[in-house]
Amino acid sequence: MKVNEIFYSLQGEGRFTGTPAVFLRLSGCNMACPFCDTQHEAGIEMSEADIMHEISPYPARHIVITGGEPTMQLTAELTRRLHQEGYFIQIETNGTIALKEGCEVDWITCSPKRLPIIINKVDELKVLFMHQNMTQYDGIEASEYRLQPLDTGDEERNRENVKDTINYILANPKWHLSLQTHKILNVR
Repeated sequence: MKVNEIFYSLQGEGRFTGTPAVFLRLSGCNMACPFCDTQHEAGIEMSEADIMHEISPYPARHIVITGGEPTMQLTAELTRRLHQEGYFIQIETNGTIALKEGCEVDWITCSPKRLPIIINKVDELKVLFMHQNMTQYDGIEASEYRLQPLDTGDEERNRENVKDTINYILANPKWHLSLQTHKILNVR
């Protein structure tokens, strides 16, 4: 697998905000979103054994596999090894690529960038909000629905988008607010 980085921090978004987690960022993505805030193309080739060795010093047993797009590389062998070592596996995906056969994960956070998504099990739907038509997400079933203001890089636009996101949630209480707390707190 081509690994962009492995690091230990707090989950900054969604259901597990504040949870200590090992982050496994895999390289590459099948999309080129203009608002992407992750430099995920670089990386080094690592085997499943190499990855297990690199994550083993960290005390948390929550691992977030992200990217780029993790479903491009995630293997059944890695998920099997992680579960054998007691890890809770969360992936963050755009939902456009199905998990490979045998990949067993505990929590799927899907943040669709285009529709339709083809992943068939979504625990948490996290939509980046910027005044789009929200009815396009009506057919996606999830256990939890989160709306996250899109970070535009412009402070004034971001303030307005946060207000608009909150107002949308107040009018549509199926959705819950997700903030990028790692950015707010300046935590990796």
